[in-house]
Amino acid sequence: MAASARSLFRAATLNILREVSQSRSSAARSTLASVRFSSTASKPVTLKERLAELIPAQIEHVKAVRGEYGKKSFGPVVVDQLYGLADFYATSEEGIRFRGKTIPECQEQLPKAPGGSEPLPEGLFWLLVTGEVPTQEQVTELSKDWAARSAIPEFVEEILDRCPPTLHPMSQFSLAVTALNHNSAFAKAYQDGISKREYWGPTFEDSMDLIAKLPNIAGRIYRNVFGQGKLPAIDQSKDYSHNLATLLGFGDNDAFVELLRLYLTIHSDHEGGNVSAHTGKLVGSALSDPFLAYAAALNGLAGPLHGLANQEVLVWLRKMQAKIGEDASDEAVSEYVWETLKSGQVVPGYGHAVLRKTDPRYTAQREFALKHLPEDKLFKLVGQIFNIVPDILLKAGKAKNPWPNVDAHSGVLLSYYGLTQMQYYTVLFGVSRAFGVAAQLIWDRALGAPLERPKSYSTAAIEKMFKSQQ
Repeated sequence: MAASARSLFRAATLNILREVSQSRSSAARSTLASVRFSSTASKPVTLKERLAELIPAQIEHVKAVRGEYGKKSFGPVVVDQLYGLADFYATSEEGIRFRGKTIPECQEQLPKAPGGSEPLPEGLFWLLVTGEVPTQEQVTELSKDWAARSAIPEFVEEILDRCPPTLHPMSQFSLAVTALNHNSAFAKAYQDGISKREYWGPTFEDSMDLIAKLPNIAGRIYRNVFGQGKLPAIDQSKDYSHNLATLLGFGDNDAFVELLRLYLTIHSDHEGGNVSAHTGKLVGSALSDPFLAYAAALNGLAGPLHGLANQEVLVWLRKMQAKIGEDASDEAVSEYVWETLKSGQVVPGYGHAVLRKTDPRYTAQREFALKHLPEDKLFKLVGQIFNIVPDILLKAGKAKNPWPNVDAHSGVLLSYYGLTQMQYYTVLFGVSRAFGVAAQLIWDRALGAPLERPKSYSTAAIEKMFKSQQ
């Protein structure tokens, strides 16, 4: 496949995944309305059933786009782009969008738990897969489905129990997810000669199993490493976040459960060049099953430049408090920030490769903190830094975007509720990011996405190419 065609295919696919609902005919919209707003007395359409309805139209849409535009140039490419990947889902002014919806729109429109105010991650996954906001009943059924799939094989339990507590939680997490490949529906179907048109079905089943089993894996790691006792059972009547909170020992704290609902939702996906999101897609393009693909994504997430940023923020904040006190003046905070920069370090939690304003995921967490922990000393320091750091970074010329990102807040919220083991924070990030990677894998197999083989150039080749043009 030519490079321009591959680029167009990827672009078209991403566009479809964001705007699927806008591309349907009026008849399809009518059908959707009758499905989503039918009487509660009828059985709700399942996620897999709805996906099966959507796929044929999207396959035809991709064919039409490629047929009309496949030979056209996608656009100019400059040398700087060869050293990095373009960003597809995040805009510089609005930040991340999930299927075209901003973070505030997701918070407003996605179903909530009874008595809750934060969106349920189940609803976010439905949105990522279908491009549609599910009904409350559909989300409840998805919660039950995941709870029914949540048990992990005994041999995976034994693997985790035999890991030394000194092995990093992310290493254990990747190990366990890789081992789930033992029961992969896709791997078995591929060996049995399944048609390419049917790849999405077992990929969907593996993706559902993957997401469903992550709380039991994450909970077992937490209790093994940090000595929290026997793991409780999944409650079939509770939502995904509530069960995860219970497995971590915080299920009785309603505010922490709400925090997890928000956390899992806003960390679930990101633009295509993001390390974990792209790694999952890349490995999946080799037809590795979702367990193997996501284990690879977890290894990328474990890197200090990706999933460890919120820990670095928390460490930096506590060092600042230890040096200048809990109720320091703006002048003292400013001086500490300048000392950080002059020492050759960055201010953790500030700056973003795409955004040119405050990350809306930071804003969502700040609003949560204002509601639940307005007087917390560390939260107040985070707010103080928010008012001080951007001006300093602009004066220092250290950042194109001097505004806070999602990592500037999450560690403070988790530690407030007693989850103080910073080594574990990336595991929670890993539970969340599975939602976005899984949704992408399902659609990649449904649309027949090819093996990714990006064109690469050495520095010497680039120099030779442009010297010859002089």
